[in-house]
Amino acid sequence: MLTVFNQLPIGLVATKMASPESFQSAQFSRVNAKLSAISNSLHAPEPQVIGKLTRLSGMRLEVSGLRARIGARCWIETGYRKGVVAEVVGFENDELILMCEGAAAGLIPGARVTVLGDSESVIVGEQLLGRIIDGSGKPLDGLPDMSGESTPLRGDTISPMSRKTISEPLDVGVRAINSLLTIGKGQRVGLFAGSGVGKSTLLGMMTRFTEADVVVVGLVGERGREVREFVEESLGPEGLARSVVVATPADTSPLMRVAGCWRATAIAEHFRDQGKNVLLLMDSLTRFAQAQREIGLAAGEPPVSRGYTPSVFSTLPNLIERAGNVGAGSITAVYTVLVEGDDLQDPIADAARAILDGHIVLSRSMAEAGTYPAIDIEASISRSMLQITQAEQQENARLLKEAFATYRANQDLISVGAYRMGTDPKIDRAIGSQDAIKDFVSQSLSERVSFDEGLATLSQVANASLVTQSVEPVGHGMNPSVPQMPQTR
Repeated sequence: MLTVFNQLPIGLVATKMASPESFQSAQFSRVNAKLSAISNSLHAPEPQVIGKLTRLSGMRLEVSGLRARIGARCWIETGYRKGVVAEVVGFENDELILMCEGAAAGLIPGARVTVLGDSESVIVGEQLLGRIIDGSGKPLDGLPDMSGESTPLRGDTISPMSRKTISEPLDVGVRAINSLLTIGKGQRVGLFAGSGVGKSTLLGMMTRFTEADVVVVGLVGERGREVREFVEESLGPEGLARSVVVATPADTSPLMRVAGCWRATAIAEHFRDQGKNVLLLMDSLTRFAQAQREIGLAAGEPPVSRGYTPSVFSTLPNLIERAGNVGAGSITAVYTVLVEGDDLQDPIADAARAILDGHIVLSRSMAEAGTYPAIDIEASISRSMLQITQAEQQENARLLKEAFATYRANQDLISVGAYRMGTDPKIDRAIGSQDAIKDFVSQSLSERVSFDEGLATLSQVANASLVTQSVEPVGHGMNPSVPQMPQTR
């Protein structure tokens, strides 16, 4: 009997030896342990914190009883399942300062306010190509909403040591820019001009003609009709197929205009991370600064320069510095800058000129004289040109600019006939080459000039400007019968 008992399995021996009470106790302990584990994995939902709208003044909303981070998006109820989305732009004591993303219609004192989320993300991917969206990512082209991979709206700061140098020229299809103001891949350039001089027109030419894998266009604060015109006339079906357009017209809120710039930049960053060469066109950087000024004033910032707040001048480099060469891809960015009153010393124009890698200035006088694009080659410069061009091109560009500048400096004397040919060889050469320089800068809207074609034409014009015309010296050929004025010492 003992031998048989020793041969039984251990579990069976324990079961046969244990009493019914101890067996039930062990079972209860096991069940209790499982219930405790399930209970610990469950978390009771935190009670929703609800704030109250206490004040509305202009675009400034004040909310009490709510805690949220700067940049958080909130929902303000205006009725049953109706409301307005606003963003936290500041706080004062225990009250939050908000600004609506859209119209503030329907808001009432004491309206309930809840937090939607801490930050906004941007949907990115190949499905964006050929699409037109607004500052919040909603489609404007009547096509369905998009879903997929997302990235933060404002991204991370790029380490200076992660950037690659600008070493390769970019063919933008515009003769004057390719030859005299060569842009490199990864360069940030500003297009400076007053209203009605041709910024958007030149931007459209660069959009159609530039050799880039992806084009991202940000139309910020412009007239609503220009969005459709830009898409249909400047881009066209072929250009739109490789482009993404983010449009926030002038009738949208300052938050949407600012978000449109950040969204366009985030989309361009995504394609750059895929190893593609991206052309980012932003029209305009001035509208972005003006929208940021409205946000800063609503948050209580003091104006420091022509009404612009300190946050404007700190936000500009944050936006512009996200372009450039990183990894295997590049973002070549062109920002238009609206110069108020054609004053290049405007605070935004001056700040942008200091941050960007070059500036292209459009001249109103040249535009009025019928030269398009009206590029002022004397006032424009590309800071990366010396690193990406050959010595011959640099010398030819210098000769052309010298002739243009010499003529401009003596234009008044030449116009009134006070200058006589033969007095100064440099002025003579400048006068003789003006027609060729004007023809060189001018270009049809539908004409694309390649990089090599532009260099060949530049060489011809520069060599022609070196030829001094054969002119009679001053005083030669005077009629001896005509009495001459006596010379006095």
